[in-house]
Parts: sequence; structure tokens; C-alpha cells
Amino acid sequence: MKFKPSAITLALSLALFPAPQQAVEITKIELPDMGDSSGALITPAEEKEFGEAFFRSLHSQISINQDAEIQHYIQTIGEKLVANSDAPSNPFHFFVVLEDDINAFAGPGGYIGVNSGLILITEAESELASVMAHEIAHVTQRHLYRAYEASSRLSIPTAAATLAAILLGTQSPALGQAAIVAIQAGSVQFQIDFTRENEAEADRVGMQTLAASQYDPRSMPTFFERLQQSSRYYGQNIPEFLRTHPVTASRISDTRGRAETYPYKQYPDSLGYQLAKAKIRVLTGKDNADTLKYFQSRSIQGTTEQRTVARYGLGLSELNMQKYNEAEAIFEQLIKEYPNQPQYITALARTALESKNYTVALARYKKLTEQFPNNEAIKLEYVTSLLKAGKPELARKTLLSLKPKTQQQPIYSQLLAQVYSDLNHPAESHRYLAEYYYATGQTKDAILQIKLAQKSKGLNFQLSAILNERLSFFLNQEEEARLNR
Repeated sequence: MKFKPSAITLALSLALFPAPQQAVEITKIELPDMGDSSGALITPAEEKEFGEAFFRSLHSQISINQDAEIQHYIQTIGEKLVANSDAPSNPFHFFVVLEDDINAFAGPGGYIGVNSGLILITEAESELASVMAHEIAHVTQRHLYRAYEASSRLSIPTAAATLAAILLGTQSPALGQAAIVAIQAGSVQFQIDFTRENEAEADRVGMQTLAASQYDPRSMPTFFERLQQSSRYYGQNIPEFLRTHPVTASRISDTRGRAETYPYKQYPDSLGYQLAKAKIRVLTGKDNADTLKYFQSRSIQGTTEQRTVARYGLGLSELNMQKYNEAEAIFEQLIKEYPNQPQYITALARTALESKNYTVALARYKKLTEQFPNNEAIKLEYVTSLLKAGKPELARKTLLSLKPKTQQQPIYSQLLAQVYSDLNHPAESHRYLAEYYYATGQTKDAILQIKLAQKSKGLNFQLSAILNERLSFFLNQEEEARLNR
């Protein structure tokens, strides 16, 4: 699909705060009036397609979290904020990027990413929520729509890949430079930043959303201030986030002034926030021994809840180091004390699964799905246990019972491909593996899988038609990307 030749088209905002002048000279385009809701700038269908293409490009270039529990947490907090925003019916997709850099961003189609590094430096759930509320405000206030000049018409896949590459330039200078070269080669000029007015509005609207969602409005200036204070210790190695997202004294003062208009009260962190942080720390830790020591030291200090969370992190660390007996003992004790906490029970089931005790794992996951029937993250892990235990048909039925939003995740297609492989349906297996590859930005591999599916024996008319349609679609996507390289 091509953009309209003369239309002002959608571009991506990468910043929480105004970006400094780029090293490469880029022509600035004035931000157009975004009050128009007629779809003249970009249709809802184009916006949806652009967002999906952007997300696929991110998958192919950086590490997007695939852990179902963490995805469930970030989506839950995001949806809570959106429900209390001024556009509660807008579609949003929240995800965690497994990168140490302190960053967060909003992309086309309401795709909002938060780096694991940013989550780990927050000291309260309201701080994390304040960043997400700010990004949501950029979307709902239509700040993401930027004008760009193009002497050649870019396809949506190519435009999305370029925008994703520019985003990654804030984390990888090499990737960022490559993106700029690609833009210049295509005679396309981007100016990606917000005005001070955009930022002030996103702060104001975001704070309203924050307060309406029962998070602490004072967390926004508190987090900004801590970022500003921490920047003085980095020297020449200051994180790229702080280079491209400057935190000014006036910014802090303005947000603090607004926050003080709200009544003061306590805003305790949810246990889900603390447990998600512990799990992210284990998943992103560079040294298992250091991560283990981190939780060991915290398991004997702080409040009862903090010590309990540290014990959970300790168990996850033991599991990550394949010390199954030690992990099992920790999780069993936690369950005795907190029998209704799904994260502890799931961790115990996962321990049996990873230690290849599939019979026990299956029994534990089955009990979990009965105890928490609406928890989609648990169902996804249950499917894995069913496949390991040699029950692909039950795994298939469980997958098909998942909510539509869960079925849009790449892991859904990946698991369904495994299901059909185990059921000895190679055509369907290749078909869903193709969908997984496409969802993660690997279109060439998707094409190969569709061709393999077409070579399978016993294809019926319906499946053959589906494969032909998907092959044509994937080939067109690849050709559009090739022509605009």
C-alpha cells in the first residue's frame, strides 16, 4: 500500500521531551493543525496498517519481551490509563523492550513501548504510569502526526522500517546513522520532535489521566527531577535518552505546580508492579551470580512485602541458573504463605516444566487455569505444558479459546505452528509459522514457509486459497520494500 502522493502523512514521535538539533541537517516542517478528524491526513485503515508495520520492524531489530506475565502486566496498566484518558475507545498496544537504556516511545497506531531499563529505575508504580500517561497523551492529542517531504512515494512497510530505524538510533548510533543515510538516499526528509507546547500539553493531559487512574500526580515531577539529578554522574557516557530527552528545571517546576493542585494521599504500589520488576531484573541481568546476590541482600531487609518480592526474585534467579530444587523450595514456601498469588503458583509450575517434569507441570498448570480462568498469560504457559506433555489437540483448543487481543501476539502463531506440527498437519504448521515470521518482521522467511505449505500433500480448496492469498500479500510487501530501498 502506498501513501497518497500529495497527502501529509503519519510520522513517528520518538521523544518524551523536545529533541535537540540533529547532527545531520534536516529540513523542519511546521506541525500542521491536528484538529481535523475527517481522516484527510491519514485514514484509520492506513494508521492501523502503519502501526502494525512499525511494530513488525521493531521486532526484527530489537528484543521485544515475549514473557506472557510481563506483557500482561504492562498491557493491564496501559489499559487502565487509556480507560481514564480523553479517548478511551482508541486502540492501544503496550509492550516492553528488553533494553537497558532508559527510554519510552509512542509509535503510529497507538503502539507504546517502554524499555526495561526505564522500568527498573522507577521507584514507584506511579512513576512508570506517569511516563505511559505522557505517551498516551501524545497519541490522544494527535501530536504523533508530523509532516514530512517526500520526492518519492514510500510504501507503508518501508516508511515504518525507516521510522523504527530512526527510533533505534537513540539506542544505537550506528543504526541511527544508517537510517539517515537511507532517508537521504530516498530524498525523504524527516523532522521528528515535539514542540514545547506539545510537551506541556502532554504533561498536563497525562497528569489528568494519571490522577483519574488513581496514580500519584506528584510522581511525574519526582521522576523527572531524579532523571535530571542522575544525569550529572554520567559524564561523557550519559544515556542517549538524556541527550535526546532533556529534563529542564522549568519542566519540573511546571509539572510540580500542576501536581500540587491535587489532594495529597498515599498511593501504594501494586504487588504486580513489584513482581514484574523482579522478573524483568532476572530476564535482563547480565550476570546470574550478581542478580542472585541482589535478591539475597534484599530478602533480609525492608518491609515484609519487599522481602517477599525479593524471595520471589531469588527463586526466579535459581530457576534461571537451572537450580530446580532450590527454586522449587522457595516457590512452595511462598505459596504456603500466599496461596492465591498467581505469580508464585505459576513460577512453581514453570519450575516443573523447565526441569522436564512434564506430568507435574501439566497438573499444576491445569489447576492454575481453573483457579484463574481469565488469566491469559497462564493459559499461554498451559499450552506450552500441554505440548511438552504430548497433548496437542487440547493445546489447540486452549489456543483457540484465547481472547482476540492475545491471538494477535506473535507467540500465538508460534504455538499454533507447533500444535499443527505435533498433529502431523504440516501445511497448517508452515502456514502459522509464516504468520509468526511476518509478525516479527521476517517477511522472506514467511514467504518460504508459505511455499513449503503449498508443497504439502492433501491440501483442500479452502486452505489452498488461503495460502495463495497470503503468499501474494507477502510477496507484495517484500516487493514494495525492495523498490523503496
